[in-house]
Amino acid sequence: MNTHSNGAPSLPDFVPVIIIGAGPTGITAATLLAQYGVECLVLDRHDTVYPLPRAVHADDEIYRILARLGIGDEFAAHRRSAQGLRLLDTDMRVLAELKRSTAPSANGFPQMNMFDQPELEGMLRTNLKTYPHAVVRGDVEVTGVTQLQPGRVRVSFLDRVRGGEHTVEASYVLGCDGANSMVRAAIGSRMYGLPFQQNWLVIDVDTDVELHQWEGCHQLCNPQRAGTYMRVGHTRYRWEFRLMDGETAADYQSIAEITPLIAPWLGDTPAEQLRLVRVTAYTFRAQVASHWRDRNVFILGDAAHLTPPFVGQGMAAGLRDAMNLTWKIAGVLGKTLPESVLDTYEQERKFHAAAMILMAVLVGAAMTGGGRPGDLIRRVAFPRLQTLRLPGTRTSAADGVAPGLHKSALVIKSRTPGQLPGTLCPNPVLGDGLRLDEVVGNRFALITSSPLSDAQRNQLSSRGAAVVLAAPGSELDRWLRSGRATAAIVRPDRAVMQAGKNIQAICDAVPSFSAVHGAEQT
Repeated sequence: MNTHSNGAPSLPDFVPVIIIGAGPTGITAATLLAQYGVECLVLDRHDTVYPLPRAVHADDEIYRILARLGIGDEFAAHRRSAQGLRLLDTDMRVLAELKRSTAPSANGFPQMNMFDQPELEGMLRTNLKTYPHAVVRGDVEVTGVTQLQPGRVRVSFLDRVRGGEHTVEASYVLGCDGANSMVRAAIGSRMYGLPFQQNWLVIDVDTDVELHQWEGCHQLCNPQRAGTYMRVGHTRYRWEFRLMDGETAADYQSIAEITPLIAPWLGDTPAEQLRLVRVTAYTFRAQVASHWRDRNVFILGDAAHLTPPFVGQGMAAGLRDAMNLTWKIAGVLGKTLPESVLDTYEQERKFHAAAMILMAVLVGAAMTGGGRPGDLIRRVAFPRLQTLRLPGTRTSAADGVAPGLHKSALVIKSRTPGQLPGTLCPNPVLGDGLRLDEVVGNRFALITSSPLSDAQRNQLSSRGAAVVLAAPGSELDRWLRSGRATAAIVRPDRAVMQAGKNIQAICDAVPSFSAVHGAEQT
């Protein structure tokens, strides 16, 4: 894209993809598209990163995505490991504990990572500037999204600094514009979900004093006043408490006013040594949009789903959306994938997002439920969380594994128990010292424990796919065996498309796929 003499990017009449919203989901989508050589324009009402912390947790899968974006090392320098989740009773005794390892998981990174969102968003935006195919335009208000004809969408917006109303057309528009999404309204989608709505107080505090608490997330299960505590940085702490009827954030705007709430975690620490960063109120909801696409317009992140924060998966869901959709759009624009693959975005992600929302609601019910049902969940169900199976997974909730993707044209499942399709492939260190993600880049890959013929290798090479040999006894070999397979097709988002023992059939099923305009693979 060209730039004006003042350094601001000029606006083209057409760009392949317009992304509305420059939060973590929008910037992630833009970065992934730019890696494929897809030009995109990101529009946002803010000119800079929103300065206050919101999300504070990233699991190992999200850490893996951040590494794919190119900020893994920088994130590593700023994140803080946590040891898991504890559910506490009203006397601060442990009801249940879900442990998280600080060692690298199968995804290649620690399972529970705490961070400061403005800091993370700064990393994401700085990293995006290294990709010439992506341009961010802030201080704009999008006023319209109109589908003119097949394959063409017009986006209208007001420039609040430079003035004037502008229009740009695109092949695809991604609405990453949050809970009050105008893009969602433009496609006629509505939110629906569980009858779960709670008002919570969020408190961020900074202090140089050690609080000497267990280094994980504490969930206080109290029907009268449920709460959450977590350490999110070297000097940064967060508490969240359910607001009672008639209470607002205005009632808790000083250290003195919040001290009665946070006192159980302070011990001998004088409250005067705490610095209040912010206090605000949020309404927690559990909702999913009725549809996530209308022709060439899609919604992602909070525009498509809202979750209570009790399992720390709000931001994560948006990044998973971006990871799922962008390579499909790149393949369609590059004319190596049929447009029908875009149908799989909602098919795969909707069930996954809903399952994670349901888990968050269950944790919320344990924390806040009153009477005998609440007591039953707290005393009977949650101590058994170590063995609770999540829908579509082959492991337990204690392992921190998200649900598998729903069956689609790009997730080809059989009736075999414990199958691999729809799950993420591991990300081990390979023989050359690089992790699988670094070797494969943004391509399809065939992971196989059986040698391939020259013809098979040539077939896969002509389709743009990488080949990774699973050495006997290696992590990849054990993974294939666990799924009763000798070969697996891994998609660019690292989900398994298909697996089995017939090597030739698996090779034949690998799609042709390449980046747009010959962009280099990472």
